[in-house]
Amino acid sequence: MRTPYFEIDEAALVRNLEILGEVRERAGCKILLAQKAYSAFCTYPLIGEYLDGTTASGLYEARLGKTRFGKETHVFSPAYNEEEWEELLGYVDHIIFNSPTQARKFLPRAKAAGKQVGLRLNPCFSTQRGHGIYDPCGEFSRLGTIASELDGELASMLDGVHMHTLCEQNSDDLDATVGALEASFGAVLKRCKWINLGGGHHITRADYDRERLVAIVKRLQDKYGATIYLEPGEAVVLNAGYLICRVEDIVTNGMKIAIVDASAACHMPDVLEMPYRPPLTGSGLAGEKRYTYRLGGPTCLAGDVIGDYSFDAPLQVGDKLRFEDMALYTMVKTNTFNGMRLPSICVRKRDGSLELVREFGYDEFERRL
Repeated sequence: MRTPYFEIDEAALVRNLEILGEVRERAGCKILLAQKAYSAFCTYPLIGEYLDGTTASGLYEARLGKTRFGKETHVFSPAYNEEEWEELLGYVDHIIFNSPTQARKFLPRAKAAGKQVGLRLNPCFSTQRGHGIYDPCGEFSRLGTIASELDGELASMLDGVHMHTLCEQNSDDLDATVGALEASFGAVLKRCKWINLGGGHHITRADYDRERLVAIVKRLQDKYGATIYLEPGEAVVLNAGYLICRVEDIVTNGMKIAIVDASAACHMPDVLEMPYRPPLTGSGLAGEKRYTYRLGGPTCLAGDVIGDYSFDAPLQVGDKLRFEDMALYTMVKTNTFNGMRLPSICVRKRDGSLELVREFGYDEFERRL
């Protein structure tokens, strides 16, 4: 297989789905795939065996969820527009508004079309630690309606509410945030048919407290008589994918630097945006093993650096490297900066065979310009 390519690990995906399916069954809640993290629809039939539908951030994700996944399709956007509204209505079941202004503009038409309508709430309770870019409860956040902006008339028109404040967090943070949500919006929650607790729940992580999550969901159901939704993205495909690349050159400038045919900027942008150092099979931290290299991409961006890694043996031109946990926030964020070729998408089937799903070439680069 020509590098670079993404490899979706079907067996690992099923392990995650079985955990989510168990939580769904025990808690009596509904679980949706957040497509913003993962949209490789070749695996949607498999995911659909375990989950209740998808969430979208706008028209295109809604269309993909409806046509490729089916089941329930939910959408939230900070702002909808007239040009896309009628088409969007044809794909979604639940429409969540970000502000009272947007709700008053579009809610009557959504109701007339038979859709469930909701409002995203901001409990103004931050649990983020060091990643302000991912904090919807940060100062001056544009995401969600604060309590002082929501009046009783609008609240009475809602079918449900939505909250999304977490990012790669455990259920203790959810517990604390739900408390803040109830303190600010308790009267609204009592009217709801459904309460959507958003994403950011790292449910399939080894140390995640799923017992606490189940207890939180059950308590909310008992107290408010509402259907509870969770919409994880990352947890669905956590540790279920790889990015395979090849060493193209090794240069020296104060340390050994290996240039690979995968780019942080183009193929795994979260490495630079978070930032974070992705795990690499068989490697250690800088200095942990005998041979340390800085791994960088082939673009002209000086900062296109993946990280520093050490190895038991020296790297050689032509060696293949396997970055782990590369199913989430990779394929949905790739770009063709510098004319970089997009990585192919493959699925490692449960029988061990590798299936090529999609290859990309010059046409993808030209078509976007």
